[in-house]
Amino acid sequence: MEAEQTKKSPTVSEVIEELKKMRDISFPIFAIGLAGYLKNMISVTCMGRLGSLELAGGALAIGFTNITGYSVLSGLAMGMEPLCSQAFGSRNTSIASLILRRTILMLLVASLPIGLLWINLKPLMLRLHQDPEVVDISSIYCRFAIPDLIANSLLHPIRIYSRSKGITWPLLWCTLLAIILHLPITTFLTFNLHLGIQGIAISIYVTNFNTLFFLLAYLLYYTYAPSEALSKPLAPKSNSTSLGEDWRMLLRLSLPSCLAVCLEWWWYEIMTLLAGYLERPQVALATSAIVIQTTSLMYTLPSALSASISTRVGNELGAGRPYKARLATVVAIGLAFITSVFGFLLTTIGREAWGRIFTKDTEVLELTLATLPIIGLCELANCPQTTCCGVLRGTARPCTAAGINFYSFYLMGTPVAIALAFFWGQGFLGLCYGLLAAQVACMVSILTVISKTDWERESQKAVDLVGETCENRYQDEIAKCEEGHNSQKQNSFEKANGLRLK
Repeated sequence: MEAEQTKKSPTVSEVIEELKKMRDISFPIFAIGLAGYLKNMISVTCMGRLGSLELAGGALAIGFTNITGYSVLSGLAMGMEPLCSQAFGSRNTSIASLILRRTILMLLVASLPIGLLWINLKPLMLRLHQDPEVVDISSIYCRFAIPDLIANSLLHPIRIYSRSKGITWPLLWCTLLAIILHLPITTFLTFNLHLGIQGIAISIYVTNFNTLFFLLAYLLYYTYAPSEALSKPLAPKSNSTSLGEDWRMLLRLSLPSCLAVCLEWWWYEIMTLLAGYLERPQVALATSAIVIQTTSLMYTLPSALSASISTRVGNELGAGRPYKARLATVVAIGLAFITSVFGFLLTTIGREAWGRIFTKDTEVLELTLATLPIIGLCELANCPQTTCCGVLRGTARPCTAAGINFYSFYLMGTPVAIALAFFWGQGFLGLCYGLLAAQVACMVSILTVISKTDWERESQKAVDLVGETCENRYQDEIAKCEEGHNSQKQNSFEKANGLRLK
């Protein structure tokens, strides 16, 4: 029956119902993304007020920590998304709790080498012939930002766990409360206590720990209702697996997820590095900074759609409803194409007003105005492909996402960017055309993969990962009881018949 349903076209009421579910998940996540963007803007603004040297050092440190730390932790944490969302879909809550604890442990272990790398930033950057004064500022920032690794190791998994369980609005309120406190904390530490760049680094991890504290308080005091205990499954999984096999399953999802995230994050940093070798490096680098701020803002919407569709697909596959998972995918991709138009309009119609927010330099503004329409075209492809990455996470296919990202950004985008920028005289615009080529290749590839998805097979894979749904297992047990009862009745009947014959 479900196999026949998967092939039929969805009705209007089903689409509307799915839109409501997507709204309830994606809107809070979108707001959280905007709050995170605001937090970064506050930190960068405070760096600028300290001076140009602090701004340059802070920018170098932020880029370094993003590449070597935050991208790695974020990518590793995404490996738990399909497991948690499918586990909650099948109501196997013990599996989700177990995956949460293991992911936190995995991230804390991964933070150890990252922290050692951050401590040794200064000798590494000096060997790369970076400016010593800028490196001094960067190394101070990195050393004081090390506690943020612990905060992110706890915060990333708990956020994914909460989102998979449907706790999105409380997640938003906890984040907003911490962001509201971020500005006075940053101002007090940086300017009142005269800690400078140290104060900015400290304020960032204090804000993350505040978010973590508020979220844990909510989870501990408001989500553990007596009725929840009644919905727990009888056993974690229908098939028993060893401890080593469980860890291998988590790592098989986490490592490719990490690679997929890092490949895309690192590509932007490589393009920024290449901008420094162009004919007018100062203008190109300044424009690159504006482009990154623009793409970071526009990324909040597709990332919210990506997170929500990952949760929806995982929940429905875990619940044994492949038709609903397919419907959620179609609705999310449709929303992605519609919302990508807003990013395109921002970077075309509103490009001059947007550019003047960041700079008054004539050369930088001129290059920015020429670049933003290309970034708008990139957004038309980026929003659908980012959303589709959420579908691949929800169906536990991170290896496919990593392969597509590597092919699109490094085998397609990088050669186009280098050829146009350095050999065909396009300069910074050539780098942006390389980004466009990468995004289009990524979108076409990932849409092709999703269009060929066998949703019944993905539903069966969910059973292999997290076990059957509780309803199916309860029905099986009831059937066994009835079968045993009938067998007992049959035996009694045969005994009675035997006695009567005697």
